[in-house]
Formats: sequence, C-alpha cells, structure tokens
Amino acid sequence: MRRPLWLLAAIVLLGLWLWAQHGNDGALPVPASDGVGVGVDTPRTADALPAFLPPEARPVLVRIAKGGPHPHRQDGGVFQNRERRLPQQPRGWYREYTVATPGARDRGARRIVTGGDPPSEYWYTRDHYRSFRRFDWAPAAGTEAAR
Repeated sequence: MRRPLWLLAAIVLLGLWLWAQHGNDGALPVPASDGVGVGVDTPRTADALPAFLPPEARPVLVRIAKGGPHPHRQDGGVFQNRERRLPQQPRGWYREYTVATPGARDRGARRIVTGGDPPSEYWYTRDHYRSFRRFDWAPAAGTEAAR
C-alpha cells in the first residue's frame, strides 16, 4: 500500500519545524535532575566568551560584574527555575538578566542566568528557558568589569 505523498510532506515539515525550534547550535535542554553530565564551556582566556554567546552578552556580563545598573527592571531579579531545567538550588540562588535581541521590540527571549552571590555559575538561554548552556566567565584583571 502506498503512503500518500501529503503524509511524507507533513513528516518532513514537522521535522523542520522541530529543528528550527531547537536550533542547530547544539544547545540541549538541561536535565531536570542534578545536571550531572552537563558540559561547561570554558573560554581559553579570562574575559573571553564561548562562541555560542552572542556579542550582546558581553555588556550584560560586564554589568553583572559591576553590580549594575541594568536597563530592565527585571534584570537581577530572582529566577525561580520553574521549568526545572537547571540544577535544584534554594530560592534566590539564580538571578536572570536580559541579553538584547537586535530588532526586538520587547526584551526578547535571550537571558543570562547566574547562580550564587557573587555569581559562581553562568547559564545562557536563547529560547526563553527552554534550553540552557552553562559557561564559565571571569573578567580579566585590570578590565572595567574586574572587581
């Protein structure tokens, strides 16, 4: 029995839609468990950023290191991890910051989420908390962001 051509087309379109939703940069949702096995992208030099971060992330990281000021009132607010995609921590452990999206009329979907005070871990989401990528970052000594 021959499968209708429209069924094959529907499957291909569904696959393309799913691929577009998750992107092709290798970002995957972090397990809801303890995050074991989640790789951390570590830049080779201080103040360097992992390649997956957009250039708009740098000024956000500098503002985080300096303690502000931040352009959005929500920046620095508690990220509650309702989606449970980051490792479980006590309330208040995670803070979120907006990463500007060129051409967006609102805050967009991109965020940096930090853990700890001062931050000891950094996470990036480009799709409004559906997936995260962990990375290390420290301002280079002598830069405006270093404390």
